[in-house]
Amino acid sequence: MSRVAIWAQLEAKPGKEKEVEEFLKSAQPLAERERETLSWYAIKLGPGKYGIFDTFADDHGRNAHLNGEIATALFAACCPTTYLSNSATISRGVISSSARA
Repeated sequence: MSRVAIWAQLEAKPGKEKEVEEFLKSAQPLAERERETLSWYAIKLGPGKYGIFDTFADDHGRNAHLNGEIATALFAACCPTTYLSNSATISRGVISSSARA
C-alpha cells in the first residue's frame, strides 16, 4: 500500500518543451526498475508545465527514489544550461487512505 508520495512541478524553459517531454518519457523505464517505487506518473499540466507524481510504501522507498537515477537526472536538468527552469517545486507528503489492509 502507498503511504508516502512525491509531487513535483516542472516548467520548461521557452522552446525546450520537447526536451522535457523526452526526458519524462525516458524516465518511465527507470521508474519501473525501481523496486520501491509503487507508481510513477508524468503529467502535462499545460503549455510548458509538467508534473510528476510517484508513490512509495514508506520513507525508505521515497528516499531511495530521491537518490536514484531519475532524481539525479532531474536535478541536473534544472541547471541554467539545460531545459528546465529553476522553478521546480517538489512536495513530499503522506497519503491518507481509508483502505484497510
